[in-house]
Amino acid sequence: METLVVHGSNRKSVITVGERHSHAGAYTPHEKAFVVTDTEVRRLYPAFFRTCEPVVIGTGERIKTLDTVALIYEKLLEKEADRSVFLIGVGGGVVCDVVGFAAATYLRGVRFGFVPTTLLSQVDAAVGGKNGVNFKGFKNKIGAITQPDFVWCDPSFFRTLPEREIRSGLAEVVKQAFIADINLVEYIENNVQDILSLKSAAMERLVLDCLRIKAGVVSRDEKEQGERRILNFGHTVGHAVEQRSGLAHGEAVSVGMAAAAALSVRLGLLSTDKLTRILKLLRRLHLPVSLPAPADEIIAALGQDKKREGEALHFVLLNDLGRAVVREINLTELRVLLLEIFKETL
Repeated sequence: METLVVHGSNRKSVITVGERHSHAGAYTPHEKAFVVTDTEVRRLYPAFFRTCEPVVIGTGERIKTLDTVALIYEKLLEKEADRSVFLIGVGGGVVCDVVGFAAATYLRGVRFGFVPTTLLSQVDAAVGGKNGVNFKGFKNKIGAITQPDFVWCDPSFFRTLPEREIRSGLAEVVKQAFIADINLVEYIENNVQDILSLKSAAMERLVLDCLRIKAGVVSRDEKEQGERRILNFGHTVGHAVEQRSGLAHGEAVSVGMAAAAALSVRLGLLSTDKLTRILKLLRRLHLPVSLPAPADEIIAALGQDKKREGEALHFVLLNDLGRAVVREINLTELRVLLLEIFKETL
């Protein structure tokens, strides 16, 4: 078992990797716990909830809304929950986002923790304190940054995930590698089969390395004023793709990373052989690298990105494998460049 710490402005967040979820009860305040999960996790892991009756929400991005948060508020009020309540989200990224946002806003903030059950949530969504919901079809438009007390990462959950969920999580894994760790890039390239087969040693290595990267970045820049922006690599185009297509989050981010890498080449930051290497690895992990929707629809959605400031966007690019850089790009210029890239590369 390995332990990492994110030092946030409001509290310290302790991340545990490798311990089995059956032991998680020893670390949670049972007498104050208010547990939220989704229908699928409740079905697959009934024993996990034998000491409590969780609030069960639906699955998928469609329920990541203020209506779902309101449902949690109502249940808390029914229980007459005061500021001593402790919320625990058991599930994937949607559960973590919704529960974290509810905890950050109920009674102006109560303590909470996560038991993330998907690869994507363990390496990304559950860690770092970003919590929020979608609004009017736009991704994460409403949210807060508040650190969970704990994040309990057990890779054994991955055995019950659909293949598409694994692919979606692997996109966030390679994102971390591309922006910050050439050694992790090389490890993934050399161990693709073990990773796709969900070998325990390989998956624990991926989770731990990704969390080391993210914990370090978040501890240095919790509120995303500078360095933390690199964690958005692939997400500017990715969120637009996700909004306008049927792709899962990680699949859309994979397309976004391909576009961002191609833009890095176009701007003279990255060599073409590195772009080829990036596209090859994404394909080997069975991730998409081409647009699933018309280019003009994707480009039209870019203006709604939450990283927009006036007529510019903070866009994450690569100047090498394992080295990210953030450039402010005029939105009109960005649209022109991306349209050219979509026609020629994607």
